[in-house]
Amino acid sequence: MSPTTLIIILLVLSTFGYYVGRRRALVVGCDSAGVKNLHSRPIYYGSLTALCCGIPAMLLFGFWLTFESTIMTNLVVSELPEALQNLPTAELNLQVNKIRNLVDGNIVAGVVEAEIQAAADHYRNLQATSNAALAVAAISVAILGLMIVRAKITPLLRARNRVEQIIRYMLIACSTIAIFTTIGIVLSVLFESIRFFNAVPIAEFLFGLEWSPQMAIRADQVGSSGAFGAVPVFVGTLLISAIAMCVAVPIGLMSAIYLSEYANKTFRAVAKPLIEILAGIPTVVYGFFAALTVAPFIRDSGDLLGLGVSSESALAAGAVMGIMIIPFVSSLSDDFINAVPQALRDGAYSLGATQSETIKNVILPAALPGIVGGVLLAVSRAIGETMIVVMAAGLAANLTLNPLETVTTVTVQIVTLLVGDQEFDSPKTLAAFALGLLLFVVTLLLNIIALKVVRKYREQYE
Repeated sequence: MSPTTLIIILLVLSTFGYYVGRRRALVVGCDSAGVKNLHSRPIYYGSLTALCCGIPAMLLFGFWLTFESTIMTNLVVSELPEALQNLPTAELNLQVNKIRNLVDGNIVAGVVEAEIQAAADHYRNLQATSNAALAVAAISVAILGLMIVRAKITPLLRARNRVEQIIRYMLIACSTIAIFTTIGIVLSVLFESIRFFNAVPIAEFLFGLEWSPQMAIRADQVGSSGAFGAVPVFVGTLLISAIAMCVAVPIGLMSAIYLSEYANKTFRAVAKPLIEILAGIPTVVYGFFAALTVAPFIRDSGDLLGLGVSSESALAAGAVMGIMIIPFVSSLSDDFINAVPQALRDGAYSLGATQSETIKNVILPAALPGIVGGVLLAVSRAIGETMIVVMAAGLAANLTLNPLETVTTVTVQIVTLLVGDQEFDSPKTLAAFALGLLLFVVTLLLNIIALKVVRKYREQYE
C-alpha cells in the first residue's frame, strides 16, 4: 500500500470516527434524559473521536517515514560484498545513490553491476514489507483510538475541554516545528560552511575578486586550484536585484495608489486581477521572454546607439524580473493603503488638503510599514530568483557594475554547484553552503535595517 493511499484511508477513518463519536454522544444523551445533560455539544464528542483516531496514526506514519530510508539503507549496505562496504565514504555514497536511482526507476549512467542490481531488488523488497507493516500498524492504531474514545463517551466527559486542549497542543507543536526547522536549516548550512572554510580561507572567500570553483578531486587534474572569491557573485546579485527594484517599486507603488485612491470600482475590479496574473506566470516563461525578446531588443538598441551589449545581460534579467515582481509590491501596497482608516482621509480633507497632499502626507506615512514589508518581500523574491538569471544573464561571474554585461547571482551558482551527484568533501560543492550562509546573513541584515526604518517612521507618525 502506497503512503498516499494510507493517508486517504486514515482520513476516511477519522471522518468515520467523527460520526461514530457524535452518534454515541446522542445515544448517551438520550439515555440520560436528553442531550442537554451532556457536558459538551455532540460535535465536540465527534471531534474528540476523530482527533484521537487520526493524530496517533499520523504521528506513527510520520516517524515511520522519517527513519524508514535510513534503516533500509543500512540493511542494504550491510548485505553488500565486503569490497563495496570497504570503499571510501564518498564512493560508497555514490553506490548508494545508484541503488536508490535504480529503485526509483531513474536512468543510471554506465553498466549496472550484478551486486548493485541485487541490492536494488533487496531494497524494493524491504520497501514493500515496510509499506505493508506501516499500513497495518497505522490502521490498527487508528481503530484502537476510535474504540477507546467511543467507550469513554459519557454525559460527564468534558469533550470540549479536551478538544481545545488537543488543538492547543497541535498549535504549540506546529510553532515548535517551525522554530526547530529554522534552527536546523541554519545549523546545517553553518556546519557545511565551516567545513568549506577549513579548506578555503574565509578572507579569500569574502574579499576575493575571482570566482571559478573548479576544484578537482586529484591534484593532477586540470583546474585543481579553484578561485572562491564571492565578491563577483554578490555584486551580480545586487546589480540584478537593484535593476528589478527600480522597475517593480515605482510601477507597483504608483499602480497601487491609483487603484486604491483614484480608480473607480469597475476599473479596479478589472485591473487588479490582471496585474496579479503576472505573479501566476511560471518563471521559466519569464526566462524565455527575457532570452528571446528582451535581451535581443536591448542588444539591438545598444548597437544602434553604439554601445556594446552582451547577448545575456544584467539589464535584461533585471527588467524582466522587475515585471514579475510588480504584483508583490502592487497587491500588498494596495491592501495596506486601503486599510488606512477613512477618518484620516476625512480629517485631511476637512483641513483643506487636496487629494494628492492627503496621499503624500497622511495615507502613505500611515501605510508605510505595510509598503516596506511588500518591498522587502519583493527584494527577497528578486534575490531568490534563479531561472530568469540563468536564461537571460548567464553563468559568468564577472565583477562589473555595467548592466549591459553578463553577470550571475548567488542562487544560480548554488544550483550550478549542487546539480547532479556531487561529493560533499570537495570545496567546489561545499562552496554552495558558504554562499547560502552569506546570503542568509546579508538578508538578515537587510531585514534588521528595514525594521529600524519602519519603527522610526511609525514613531514619528504616532
